[in-house]
Amino acid sequence: MSYGIRPNREGQSLCRDGIEETAEQCRKLGAKAFTYVVDCSKRNEIYAAAEKVKTTVGDVDILINNAGVVFGVEFLNLQDHQIEKTFEVNILAHFWTTKSFLPAMMKKNRGHIATVASVCGHLGLTYLVDYCASKFGAVGFHECLTVELASLGKDGIKTSCLCPVFVTTGFVNTPSTRLWPVLTPEYVAKSFVNGIVTNKTMIILPPSVNTYLTLSKFLPQRVISRISEMQDVQFGTKLRSITKKD
Repeated sequence: MSYGIRPNREGQSLCRDGIEETAEQCRKLGAKAFTYVVDCSKRNEIYAAAEKVKTTVGDVDILINNAGVVFGVEFLNLQDHQIEKTFEVNILAHFWTTKSFLPAMMKKNRGHIATVASVCGHLGLTYLVDYCASKFGAVGFHECLTVELASLGKDGIKTSCLCPVFVTTGFVNTPSTRLWPVLTPEYVAKSFVNGIVTNKTMIILPPSVNTYLTLSKFLPQRVISRISEMQDVQFGTKLRSITKKD
């Protein structure tokens, strides 16, 4: 069970689209589904909703942290409140949701915490300083929590972290790269579920990106810069249109 929202690109209003539709699809498959709309940038709202979930539904067995916000503008053009919103939603919310549901998992030594991060949690991209930093935080959160649970002997609580390249969800506008594919939501969702079911700790999509991430730790900076130029990453947001010489 998971709950959450995705703020719009300005991070102000809540995105309720698709929540009830998804729940209805689950019900048609014979599952029970409950929906809650929560502003993941507000800690107290998360805590209040978590208590409602535990009271009306019960303990959560699988927590999927998936809310996200992106602005996609040059660092010096970012407003302070936008930077704060990025971190409130993209990483701090992970702390509040996990603190809410982990205690019950700890008592049973059973459960799964899944973190949706990004390849941007392993490498930096232009116009995404705040976003990449928050996703580095999400990857770090996952890795540190994994180590801590193991050290506490809670081997029944599993963790997974999803790190895809661009996905055609509308999160950013018309994304493109020369070296990596733009992924479909169906492919990413299936890979994510398979990773959770098989207790895969790190799920990088497409898998071929692993080779680049490994090599980038050893390659000279001039080579990495050249590869970045060849990659020619392009995307737009509500705040920035795509231009070749932006």
